Amino acid sequence: MAIALIFILSFLGLVIAFYFMKKVTDIPLDLGLDTEESGRLKTIHGAIAEGAMAFLKQQYKYLAYFMIGFAIVIAVLIDDQHTPDVREGIFTAIAFLFGAIISILSGYIGMKVATAGNARTTVSARNNIADAFVVAMNSGAVMGFALVGLATLGLIVIYLVMNVVLPEVENNVLMEVIAGFGLGGSSIALFARVGGGIFTKAADVGADLVGKVEKGIPEDDPRNPAVIADNVGDNVGDVAGMGADLFGSCAESTCAALVISAIAFSADLNAMLYPIMISAVGIPVSLVTKMLVRVHTEEQVAPALKKLLMISSGIMAVVLYFITMWMIPDSFEINGEIYSNMGVYWCFFSGLLSGLAVGLLTEYYTSDQYKPVQDIAKSCETGAATNIIFGLALGYKSTVLPYIAIAISIFVSWELAGMYGIAIASLGMLGTLAIALTIDAYGPVADNAGGIAEMVGLDKEVRRRTDILDSAGNTTAAIGKGFAIGAAILTSLALFGAFLTHSQNLMRELPEFGANYDLIGSITLLDPVVFVSLFLGAVLPFLFSAMTMKSVGAAAFDMIEEVRRQFREIPGIMEGQGRPQYAQCVAISTQAALREMIAPGVLIMCTPLAVGFLFGVTAVAGMLAGSLVTGGVLAIASSNSGGAWDNAKKYIEAGNLGGKGSEEHKAAVVGDTVGDPLKDTSGPSLNILIKLSAILSLVFAPFFVNYGGLLI
Repeated sequence: MAIALIFILSFLGLVIAFYFMKKVTDIPLDLGLDTEESGRLKTIHGAIAEGAMAFLKQQYKYLAYFMIGFAIVIAVLIDDQHTPDVREGIFTAIAFLFGAIISILSGYIGMKVATAGNARTTVSARNNIADAFVVAMNSGAVMGFALVGLATLGLIVIYLVMNVVLPEVENNVLMEVIAGFGLGGSSIALFARVGGGIFTKAADVGADLVGKVEKGIPEDDPRNPAVIADNVGDNVGDVAGMGADLFGSCAESTCAALVISAIAFSADLNAMLYPIMISAVGIPVSLVTKMLVRVHTEEQVAPALKKLLMISSGIMAVVLYFITMWMIPDSFEINGEIYSNMGVYWCFFSGLLSGLAVGLLTEYYTSDQYKPVQDIAKSCETGAATNIIFGLALGYKSTVLPYIAIAISIFVSWELAGMYGIAIASLGMLGTLAIALTIDAYGPVADNAGGIAEMVGLDKEVRRRTDILDSAGNTTAAIGKGFAIGAAILTSLALFGAFLTHSQNLMRELPEFGANYDLIGSITLLDPVVFVSLFLGAVLPFLFSAMTMKSVGAAAFDMIEEVRRQFREIPGIMEGQGRPQYAQCVAISTQAALREMIAPGVLIMCTPLAVGFLFGVTAVAGMLAGSLVTGGVLAIASSNSGGAWDNAKKYIEAGNLGGKGSEEHKAAVVGDTVGDPLKDTSGPSLNILIKLSAILSLVFAPFFVNYGGLLI
């Protein structure tokens, strides 16, 4: 029954995605435009779509080599000596490739529709804001429903396939193999986030510093050579990158819960598949929510996006109560502790509630409707330096309340259902993923729509309407980033618990440890290996963040030089008579992103393997704990500082504190430029770091147990 229902709901997600894709693409590109406007729009839209797809093709070519190479590493290194008849590594490698392919497919679909929906949002804005809102939301919905549908379908398919191929293998071993699926999704997310973030910020920084600051031309002005690359980057970073990030969270948290549930519910298939069902049920809940919320006036746009999150969370809380009571037995045992189905439900609810709290707190610290961002804007009266100081202070302060909310959820879940409860809490935070991704993908579509309106030279009323859509999207994008970070923290902790549980079970079968060995109880801070590895894990996010920021700086340097060259050497650009070489800027961003994403990727992929091989399981546990705690804090601070600087600039541009062109505005632009790599590259990429380290450790646990600890 559970398997059939998961299949039905997964296919429903794909059908919904196809329906919305058809709704978007059926709108004519030249709707209501004259011949000249239509020609300009098609040229600009084509350049953005072509640039985005060209980047993806280049990136996927590199990723194909990585996928094959790392699958071989998995197949060779993972060999559980306790199941001699089964070469776990080979089947884990297959699951890894399957997860990676689905993650790539999800990003490709979202990007394809986002680049189709941006221009159609622009032409729809000529009619009214309600039509434009619907087109942007439908474009985002394709990504949201397709990704969740593919994730749940992929998980149930890989389970059934492995169950047929490995009929004699116990469920707990089967779920450990399936964890490779989550590793595949997370690995692709790493490169999509880092590469996409470097691409978009190189273009954005180059466009802002030369175009807006040095030349004094507006944002999205067609005279700026980097303007097409900037619009391409919005899709590359915020559609493909964000999609891969949250696909990874969904797959990883589900895999963590499956590994633990296979131990608790080995004879109860319904209960064992409950983690997949949580995400699958979110598909119809998100559809109902989308149908309930409508926009008719400009004032309703921003509240509508927040309503989508609130309503979907409320419906999900009710529906999951009945699903939990049906699928989870009244009581069950994990590691000698007795838990209840009601306790599992409260774990889910605590995750759902903490996710909502983190999102709303992020809005408070990053929206220009509230005092923190207004204080940053006011600090621009004394220059860029005070703006930077206030922005950094806001980022640090904004970590406190979200961490308290997440800590409460962790405590409640741990008390009610142990490590399994934390895995369910992480899925609770991701329960409304389809609608959350819809809202996230809506943002870059609306942003691109405004840029296209400016570049085509449409009526100012069209740009005003798209700016309203974009402004609302900026706020929800910040909420989405906070939501993604919170989900990453809980997902990482769930994977950490699954890693310890899995390692403990493996070690109990070794004669030197015995059947009663308690790995979890033996890990103590008084152990120098654990303490030193905790320090190593704590500095890892800072090194990773430094690498990604430096990568953005290096890429932006190339972009700035190119934009300056074109203004200097191409006659008539500033007068609107010379045509900038847009493709050259797109090529610079593409090359820089592909080049600069390699070193951070190698750092994250290799560190857990090296620590585990050299120092063993307890060292890996210390490293994971250190990177989880500091990585989450740094991610929230970076993301919120960057978001606050961005919205402080927009607050001034709206006519406050001197408005556009004022000294305050110039100071705000500098702050926004500093914040760009923090909020769109380093901050979001830290999500991947803490999740990927944990899922790598889980998948390679047999290698660490059997061959690790070379130096101790």
